[in-house]
Amino acid sequence: MIGYYVHHQGRGHLHRARCVVAHVEQPVTVLSSLPRPSTWRGPWIALPPDTTDDPVDPTARGRLHWVPLRHPGHRERMGIIAEWIRAENPALFVSDVSVEAATLARLMGVPVVVAAMRGDRLDAAHRLGYDLADALLAPWPPDLPEPDWPAHWHAKTEHTGSISRYDGRPRPESDGERPGARPEVVVMLGAGGADVTPARLREAALATPGWSWTVLGAPGTPWVEDPWPLLCRADVVVTHAGQNAIAECAAARVPTVVIPQHRPHAEQHATARALRAAGLATVRDAWPAAEEWPALLAETVARPGHWERWSPGDGAARAARLLTDLAGRTPRRPACVPR
Repeated sequence: MIGYYVHHQGRGHLHRARCVVAHVEQPVTVLSSLPRPSTWRGPWIALPPDTTDDPVDPTARGRLHWVPLRHPGHRERMGIIAEWIRAENPALFVSDVSVEAATLARLMGVPVVVAAMRGDRLDAAHRLGYDLADALLAPWPPDLPEPDWPAHWHAKTEHTGSISRYDGRPRPESDGERPGARPEVVVMLGAGGADVTPARLREAALATPGWSWTVLGAPGTPWVEDPWPLLCRADVVVTHAGQNAIAECAAARVPTVVIPQHRPHAEQHATARALRAAGLATVRDAWPAAEEWPALLAETVARPGHWERWSPGDGAARAARLLTDLAGRTPRRPACVPR
């Protein structure tokens, strides 16, 4: 049995877990405070929420990320995870992503895989989680590593390339009806929050009358559970730099404008820097002014497509092989590595 903790923020952690688990031969139990998807067929352990507007010492004086004092929801969710580990004796525990869940599993003697994230992860809590992990799962290519990681993190990292629910999915036979005869921009903002306002979206559309704009994920727009047909028919996608959003654009091989949003540890800005360095997308550090959009879209359409470098198409299978190998491996005394 493998335990798989799935964080509740956004939808990317869940999408990635479902992709990876589909390739794992062993039974996998998901532990999450997200609602169980109706299509999920494996075991699912529901965790209570541990959010609060007035936390007391939530970082344990800077050593962890979220351990609010005397919070009943937090205590209950840690207790549920611990009881599940005690009862099931899993061969492996995957954390995507919580330092506290990873640490709890390792304290109970279970090998741990941590889903790595870009950005500044040299704080005390991330150092703890990444140091204690038996392996780090990095959904980006090995030739675009995180530059500031210590050597012992790189040594135990499995670079899978991006992992998308659309890897291997055929493109629609017909790209669908376009709104008019104009090329189309699809703006995909996602479920994790957006920095751009509806007014700025309207200004960009008005500044590019030769383009049709379709917006997904903004306030007042309907949520689209499966944007694949829209991504495939788009001439340009505009999105943030979350791992899942970039993975979906890469799987669709669509020209993309990437505008990183503000996230803890500058995660999205780090991803954007890697994409810019590799020439894989048109990157802007902030939402462009309205008058910049005509040239920006023209630049993006003309960019050569090299998304296969980021998205080899078998990232989930690579991750699953790592989990299967670690779950079946006899623990060994690790070599001493300088810290």
